[in-house]
Amino acid sequence: MDRLKNKIRDIPNFPKPGIIFKDITPLVKDPAALRLSVHQLIHPFLGTDITAVAGMEARGFIFASLVAWELGIPFIPLRKPGKLPYDTESVSYDLEYGSATLEAHIDSFEKDDRVLLIDDLLATGGTAKASCELVEKLGAKVAALAFVIELDFLQGREKLKDYEIHSLLHY
Repeated sequence: MDRLKNKIRDIPNFPKPGIIFKDITPLVKDPAALRLSVHQLIHPFLGTDITAVAGMEARGFIFASLVAWELGIPFIPLRKPGKLPYDTESVSYDLEYGSATLEAHIDSFEKDDRVLLIDDLLATGGTAKASCELVEKLGAKVAALAFVIELDFLQGREKLKDYEIHSLLHY
């Protein structure tokens, strides 16, 4: 995991003073590191009954789509409002610095789908919890969540205590 951790760049005072942003762009720029991160995200779920992968806009799309491709199962984007052309369902939630909404097409999941939710970062857990609610609102089951980075000090895992969580890097 040190190889991956060395590819995460700290950006002080972004998006606001006092925040140290964990920048994944050096990781995704390095094909070997990106491949390693995708394989590590998948590893605990190989041989399980996961039937779809959902990723949160925007950086979650990077990892979730690659995981879905590797597993040979559908990728479902969870989008910001107004980005999807068909009928949608939505969930609104609070963020570290404001509020947000996620949407998905109403026919994104099959009733028996077991969904692996993937994002680049688990911070306070707001986006992840809303994603779980959206998947469940659409009739599927959240099988687990996987993150490249978890900021342990923000205790986002507490909001997700009813779900299996897999994180590659902890800060």
